[in-house]
Amino acid sequence: MKTTLPALIERFFTERLMRQRNVSPHTIGSYRDTFRLLFAFARDHLGKAPSTLDLRDIDSALISAFLDHLEKNRSASASTRNLRLTAIRSFFNFVAFEEPAYSAHIQSVLAIPSKRHDQRQVDFLTRPEIEALLAAPDRSTWIGRRDHALLLLGVQTGMRVSELVGLDRDAVSLAQGAHVRCLGKGRKDRCTPLTTKAVMTLKEWLGEPKRAQALFPNIRGGRLSVDAVQYLMAKYVAIAGERTPSLRQKQVSPHILRHSAAMELLQAGVECSVIALWLGHESIDTTQVYLHAHLALKEAALAKLSPYDGETANRFHPDDTLLAFLNAL
Repeated sequence: MKTTLPALIERFFTERLMRQRNVSPHTIGSYRDTFRLLFAFARDHLGKAPSTLDLRDIDSALISAFLDHLEKNRSASASTRNLRLTAIRSFFNFVAFEEPAYSAHIQSVLAIPSKRHDQRQVDFLTRPEIEALLAAPDRSTWIGRRDHALLLLGVQTGMRVSELVGLDRDAVSLAQGAHVRCLGKGRKDRCTPLTTKAVMTLKEWLGEPKRAQALFPNIRGGRLSVDAVQYLMAKYVAIAGERTPSLRQKQVSPHILRHSAAMELLQAGVECSVIALWLGHESIDTTQVYLHAHLALKEAALAKLSPYDGETANRFHPDDTLLAFLNAL
């Protein structure tokens, strides 16, 4: 008897992801989009509607072709391709327990490797660029005051844009030990202290007539979307670029505020382990990328080295032919 996909997919989302793992809505949305794309690809190549597919239809050959399609026809990056593969692997790991009779088929899918790709150096804003961006909103208007507060909070706390737009007014505490709380990636609750400048700005903003429960609502009282934040960032970068031309040469997205917050902390001498906690990183390895991007730290490390005195150090020479072969690779 053939095993159809609809029941497995439904159980995967409702039982595994939502009930057992309690993943975030962002993860649900990302996995949902992956399978929508996969099933549309399968329909075009197999001539079968998604509701009539069985498990054996989604094999390693089809999935590999789908991943190639994402890169060639949809201009997906290698990291996006790997993200889609992660969702598919998660589903097949679930199926391994639900349908053990298909273990060989499942293992062939799980054996599809992720694609290695170059790690692009992170972009960040310098202090003059940050100040120019924060000065760009017209604070004589309600929208300008909202946007200034949002940008300042973003660059000071390093929150993800989804975390910023998800904040409610009661997430901010401006009493002694002022801080802001957010529910971050992986449903991790995070508390970030606020600077004096951020406290003053948020006090003024919270003193505005209340329009919504959201900390940064849109003009109609609803919650700002991620697209709206991307739009306002582009607008203010264009304005700030007139005063600070270096901004015109950078690809400035809302996420660059997060990178800039990390670099500010790094420049202040804060350890990577603390920055990882500050940003809500799962692993300190994620935070190490900022060390690679910080040229000033590398130059400081170079300055600590003693200059060469012209003497040549003795070079290691392996005393075994096998070691010699390995050393030459």
